[in-house]
Amino acid sequence: MGLAYQDLNAETRQFMLEELEFDVERKLVYLSQYLTAEGQARWVDLLRDAISEGSDDTLSLALRRPGLLRAQYQRRKPKGGFTLARVPHNANETLAEGEFGRYFVRGLCRRAIANNWPHLEVYRAKQVDTPRPGSQQKIGSLVSPHAILDDLRSTIGVEPLLGLPPGPNSGLTLKRAA
Repeated sequence: MGLAYQDLNAETRQFMLEELEFDVERKLVYLSQYLTAEGQARWVDLLRDAISEGSDDTLSLALRRPGLLRAQYQRRKPKGGFTLARVPHNANETLAEGEFGRYFVRGLCRRAIANNWPHLEVYRAKQVDTPRPGSQQKIGSLVSPHAILDDLRSTIGVEPLLGLPPGPNSGLTLKRAA
């Protein structure tokens, strides 16, 4: 089950699509090592469809189609070299939630900037069994949409420097501050 995005509406979706096109033009779209060649070829269209009229849940479901996710991937060993590892059973959910969530936050930041909202607020949009202490501390924090947008645009495929959105399965995202 995906995140409950409080500010996901037509305006936010338009900004999300613009952010996706920003990345497409610059060849910056993240392509997970879990995706097959076919999955990588279809990724942008799947993401665009989910942003236009779906959610991280619809993207996750689309990724379950045969031929889009690998069974195994190459993982670096701690002491050098590589080994084959199984792709996690929930890779479709993690990838969908992570990437849809990043574009949601980028789109919401653009919306906040366009509407002169000075801050966005961190909230839990998905219940988790064992919340991380670091995630718990972020709930209710106010953040600069300019700083978050700049951070997410410059940290494609890696953990954002400012930690928002946080790592996979945290359940945190942003909303308009009250």
